[in-house]
Amino acid sequence: MTPNTSAEPVLSVRDLSVTFAARPGSVPVRAVHGVSFDLAPGEVLGLVGESGSGKSATGLALLGLHDPRTTTVTGSVRLGGRELVGAGERELRRVRGGRIALVFQDALTSLSPFHTVGAQLAEMYGLHHPGAGRTEARRRAAAMLDRVGIPAARATDHPHRFSGGMRQRVMIAMALMNEPDVLVADEPTTALDARVQRQVLDLLGELQREHGTAVLLVSHDLGVVAGHTDRTLVLRHGESVETAPTADLLAAPRQPYTRALVGAALTLDTVPGSVLPTVDDPSPAPARTAPRAVEVRPDTSWLVEAEDLAVHFPGRRRHPFRAPEPLRAVEGLGLRIAPGETLGLVGESGSGKSTTSRVLAGLQRPTGGVLRYDGQDATRPDRALRRRLAREVQLVFQDPYASLNPRRTVAQTLDTPLRLHTTLTAPERRERSAELLEQVGLPAAHLDRHPHEFSGGQRQRIGIARALAPGPRLIIADEPVSALDVSVQAQVLNLLAELRDRLGVAFLFVSHDLAVVRHFCDRIAVMHHGRLVEQSPRDHLFAAPHTDYTRSLLAAAH
Repeated sequence: MTPNTSAEPVLSVRDLSVTFAARPGSVPVRAVHGVSFDLAPGEVLGLVGESGSGKSATGLALLGLHDPRTTTVTGSVRLGGRELVGAGERELRRVRGGRIALVFQDALTSLSPFHTVGAQLAEMYGLHHPGAGRTEARRRAAAMLDRVGIPAARATDHPHRFSGGMRQRVMIAMALMNEPDVLVADEPTTALDARVQRQVLDLLGELQREHGTAVLLVSHDLGVVAGHTDRTLVLRHGESVETAPTADLLAAPRQPYTRALVGAALTLDTVPGSVLPTVDDPSPAPARTAPRAVEVRPDTSWLVEAEDLAVHFPGRRRHPFRAPEPLRAVEGLGLRIAPGETLGLVGESGSGKSTTSRVLAGLQRPTGGVLRYDGQDATRPDRALRRRLAREVQLVFQDPYASLNPRRTVAQTLDTPLRLHTTLTAPERRERSAELLEQVGLPAAHLDRHPHEFSGGQRQRIGIARALAPGPRLIIADEPVSALDVSVQAQVLNLLAELRDRLGVAFLFVSHDLAVVRHFCDRIAVMHHGRLVEQSPRDHLFAAPHTDYTRSLLAAAH
């Protein structure tokens, strides 16, 4: 459906401001300040900006979801002429899910784990159709599941039985149950692999056109808004920077901030290994004049070798008289990592990437096969090898918010690996912690701060500093930049490349983002349903993939 921009806006926002109450000893935080925009019937408006720019705060304010005890919302939000700012909770409940709906970022935490997906969809329908019977609500739920590509028979399943992409489909089905006028999609494809991301966005667009729903698509990924929005509004520090038709904005942004944001976005055309521009440094001096390439010869002394590796988990009993079939998370895996090499591991959600990384880190015992570390058998390591692996193999986790203990200062976080794996005294560990912080681009004065005092990108830098503390030879980075906006992602990738080149650390870089993997990795291994289907040097894989599955991944990334 083509948006009718000449018609009366279905949603009109004027001078919207969101202010969070101050904690004792601090000043109030104005997350959104004076934002205005209109949304026409059938239009898709992208809302982009860095973390902390006010995107999610704006989306929540449209539905009146901020806690009035801690948050002040001013300005005007008119939905079809009805003012929502200052409306009572009873009136807002009639509007939410009926005329305006929300698709949350994390479908797993947004769905109730105690109820089937069919029951949750039927409840949404019944809330806004009080005259409908239970049978009608269930029929409507089953039909909506079928509409988003999920068999109606799965209505009796609980959310944990679905993959990430299918859970996001359930969330879209729930949001569209009552055919709302406006849909707010808050980062609906974050952490989904390229093929599932494309499927979810195509589905959202198809349903939007079918129902004539206006959509506010909130995202930090410029690639998402590029192909799926009519106009884009850019936010920075809670204020509107510029708004324009999406194609015009990406081709010729008017404001310096927008130009820097577009320039920081990583694509498959970005020169591998180049220093990426960021919002803070839009024209960085190149540290390397040519793409990095590590030559792996047949006589290489491998740091990690896995042969015919298998990981099976107990299956679910489906018949009282039959043994449960095991879940084969990894089967027949064979891969090698050379000292100083960066191996990218890609594949869709559920392909076995994270399980493989846990095995190589010593956190998961393989069911079968052989694993060697630096020539030693690490399949069932003895005590000495376990201690060595704990020191020389470190992890950088995906979520910079969940991977740091909120009760511990940065100094305490960095002190732990130093205390366990070195003989440094307490003053020497403090000095080394300060050096580690500065190594990842943070001032030593931040040692006594807690994680909540840092941005997402700064927290990821702290996680990298923690991984570097024992002096590792291999760092396993499991989706380390998937939750970060484009500019912070560029900062972290620049940092990892600098540390890798300077320290000679090998990386297993796990990601679903092929543009990131192409930029950072020397070789790439592709997993599908627990098996390694292809591995090649970076340039060979992107120029001439051997398997249909790899070709489909590359097609989805373009």
